[in-house]
Amino acid sequence: GAMRSRAEVDATLQTAKLNPAELLPAVHCLSFGPQAGAGDLVIRGEKDEQAVLCSKDKTYDMKIADTSNMLLFIPGCKTPEQLNADQASCDIVHSQIAGFSNNYWELRRCRPKLKKLRKLLMEDPYEGPDSRKDQTLTFSKYTTEDLLSLIQASEEEILHQLQAIDACKIEGYWRILEFDYEMKLLNHVTQLIDSESWSLSKIPLRTCLEELGSLEPTEMIEHILLSYGRKYIDDAGEVYFEMHEDKICRAIAQMLLENAVKFNLSEFQEVWQQSVPEGMTARLDQLKGLALVDKTSRPETIFLLKVEDLPEDNQERFNSLFSIREKWTEVDITPYIQDLCSEKQTVGALLTKYARSSMQNGVKVYNSRRPIP
Repeated sequence: GAMRSRAEVDATLQTAKLNPAELLPAVHCLSFGPQAGAGDLVIRGEKDEQAVLCSKDKTYDMKIADTSNMLLFIPGCKTPEQLNADQASCDIVHSQIAGFSNNYWELRRCRPKLKKLRKLLMEDPYEGPDSRKDQTLTFSKYTTEDLLSLIQASEEEILHQLQAIDACKIEGYWRILEFDYEMKLLNHVTQLIDSESWSLSKIPLRTCLEELGSLEPTEMIEHILLSYGRKYIDDAGEVYFEMHEDKICRAIAQMLLENAVKFNLSEFQEVWQQSVPEGMTARLDQLKGLALVDKTSRPETIFLLKVEDLPEDNQERFNSLFSIREKWTEVDITPYIQDLCSEKQTVGALLTKYARSSMQNGVKVYNSRRPIP
């Protein structure tokens, strides 16, 4: 509306039966600015999901709370103390309201809900350039924009997770490599390393692309090197990779375990060590969150249990773990609940809340606090 004059302000004070002598001389004259309601925060969620609020890099749970006073948002608003200090200020200050509200959202920082990301990308994993499935147009494809509208997480958390699950962009769409195809690529690389007798800490990108480019697309060769190695550039400007021994051994273990329900542990360790590239050592601690050893069976066995296949919700996660095994040691359960921890919640705190401890043969074990549904 129109800007008020001093006379109008004085008349309003008189109508409101307020004594001007009790007030500071400066008056805020408010009007709504064009920006009222715009910002960099996004609310994400589909119809069946509890909405979350995302900034560029964090995710928050939202709970609405009412307030009896209307809140007005005024940029650059001066407090009485500031106005007093600034004696020279004109006695009418025209301020625009950028927004208003009579309820507010209580925000609580939460874990981004990223499980759905892998689920969406696994609907159609990439099986390689010759795959018939890829030549049909029926499969689900997701761009970064699509994922931002479907996943309840901030952009940074989504991009970070895409990297963590080794997704790659193919023709503008995010894809996960189908496991057999990924192993085929990894095998090409490890065989080349073996035949060239390269040091695992110095794999030359250019030679890999020249040697393997006739077998697979060069971007796939580079993607597998990025997934299983660390890229660096030497003094001469050449690109090299230092291969991650643990990650390669882990992938080979997964390949062996995928074909068996349970595997005799000592036999598995023997076959596994024979299967990893020359110069690498297969160790059970490489399998945290991927496989579980059953020490109670005779002989001891090992089986596949992937943390990413477990529920995202805390209580459901514990229910599912306690239905797989009644009693867990802290060492065994930690890799399966570590990802539920937040800044304030440690593994110990989670166990205290969802499990009860007891001693079994001198070892502390945890079982469920409630009957398993």
